[in-house]
Amino acid sequence: MLRQPLKKRPARNTPPPPLANSTRRLRLSTLAALVVFLMIGIRLVVLQVVESPGEEKELLRQRDSRLTTVVLPAARGSILDRTGEVLAQSVEARYIYADPSEIKDAPAVAARLSPLLGVPVSKLTPLIAKHRHPNGDWSQFEYLARDVDLPTAARIAAMKIVGIGQGRDEKRDEPGADLASNLIGFTGYDHKGLEGIESRYDSVLRGADGSNVYETGNPDTSGGKLDKPIPGGYHKETPARPGTSVELTIDRDLQFEVQQSLSEQLQKVHAVKGAAVVLDTQTGEVLAQASFPGYNAAEPAGSTAADRSDVASNQPYDPGSIHKAITIGAALQEGVITPQSSITVGPALRVGGVLFPDDEPQKSGTKLTIPGVMALSSDVGTIRIADRLGKDKLYAYQQKFGLGKAAGEGMPAEASGALLPPDEWSGSSYGSVPIGYSVDATLVQMVAAYNAIANNGTYIQPHLIKATIAPDGKVTAGPAPQTHQVLTPEVAAEMRTILQAPVNVDGATGTRAKVPNYLVAGKTGTASKLVDGQYTSYNSGSFIGMAPADHPRFVIGVYADVPSGSGGQVAAPAFSDMMSTTLWHYQVPPSTTQPPTFKIHP
Repeated sequence: MLRQPLKKRPARNTPPPPLANSTRRLRLSTLAALVVFLMIGIRLVVLQVVESPGEEKELLRQRDSRLTTVVLPAARGSILDRTGEVLAQSVEARYIYADPSEIKDAPAVAARLSPLLGVPVSKLTPLIAKHRHPNGDWSQFEYLARDVDLPTAARIAAMKIVGIGQGRDEKRDEPGADLASNLIGFTGYDHKGLEGIESRYDSVLRGADGSNVYETGNPDTSGGKLDKPIPGGYHKETPARPGTSVELTIDRDLQFEVQQSLSEQLQKVHAVKGAAVVLDTQTGEVLAQASFPGYNAAEPAGSTAADRSDVASNQPYDPGSIHKAITIGAALQEGVITPQSSITVGPALRVGGVLFPDDEPQKSGTKLTIPGVMALSSDVGTIRIADRLGKDKLYAYQQKFGLGKAAGEGMPAEASGALLPPDEWSGSSYGSVPIGYSVDATLVQMVAAYNAIANNGTYIQPHLIKATIAPDGKVTAGPAPQTHQVLTPEVAAEMRTILQAPVNVDGATGTRAKVPNYLVAGKTGTASKLVDGQYTSYNSGSFIGMAPADHPRFVIGVYADVPSGSGGQVAAPAFSDMMSTTLWHYQVPPSTTQPPTFKIHP
């Protein structure tokens, strides 16, 4: 019997399982994510509000105990001469450090390093030996020496001493050794300027050190590998900012010649100390400034404070007869005398109970011309001229010529010198002040005063700083010098003529200052040295002059502290040599006229 075919079951309209519904799945996923984020948020709140103050402090303390800071020294700016030649610069060196946690035998390591670093074993040992900082943490870094030259650093590296390392540093280098050393000065162990330009402009030259701060492992567990920071640990590097260079007005080549001449001449006269200054008449720039005896700036430890002193700017002295140019210049400007005036003199003059004799005594009633007073350096004649001028005006002109206050040329510890105010004059002051006693001045001040005569009566502040040069090469000119009128151009010209008399009159005090083929105007000065209020047998001998006298380009002053001898004997020859060198160096054409003919007596 045949079976009937089966009929298909009708499809049932049954809903799918709950998770098979896409809408339901999306809702459940969203809800789950919200729950997770809520739990994280609650945990963060708990950490921040409830647990974080104490835990965070503890975590930071633990991290900080593992931080190591290494100073990245800033390159100090250079000191340059007016042409850009280096007088002092920083060169690559190394610093040597120790990780005490890695050193096994501190005394033995100290003994090996001491002769190379020049540091006593007694000082190295406690730095190298394992020790804790005041905060209780084990030391992992100690400086042992800085400014170590590269060959020495290489020898130390070759020793391969565990726990001893080195890093890049800067070392001050003075290529000229003693060249301009009394001006430049030197830096200390920490690269801070201690004397001279290095000290005065330390904040400009110094720059700013950088730092490298990183996290290291605990030496008790990780072995204290100082040079291997923890991967992913704290690290912050602050780059060093190089210093700015200072360009001086000094001419390196001329400075060398002036120093050589000063040293040779002053050794001949057995000078204790001395100085020389070369000034550009029109600009007031100091082209050379030398001190005797001087020292090696690269090795300052072997010198004394007296050796390092810049005699020209910070050691005032009684200028003596070179002051007479101020007295006579003021009298000419005030009209109490003229170049044609005559002054009655004698062998000596008693003022306030003190006798002031002339070195070239004249008979009583003798008359001298103004050039004659200057040529013979007559104290009697100068005192009588000052009587006509009066003490108040003389004091005023001393100030106009730049005495009584620091010149401000740019050196540290510049001396201001001292003037005697008119209301403090004693009876003898009327004799001593006009001839340069009872007056304290530096050589820089006196050279600047004579430069006012050379510069048509205009005082121009002497200065050493020509410019500063930033690390990016930007050049900034130094401060403009202060100027003011002291004498009229006509009176200044009269003074330049009168000042040729001491150099050209036979038997005058400054004949040794002559320079072949050039007109020279200048004046000698000789004063007894004052020590503890008492004058000694030592003399301060000086000569200040200008050339060419008809159109001055340079003013040079030379000073020497000697056992005996006048300014004409101990300073004028050095002036002649220096002025000749300076004129040749700058290729100044010779004078085309002859010196004036002077009459000593009317």
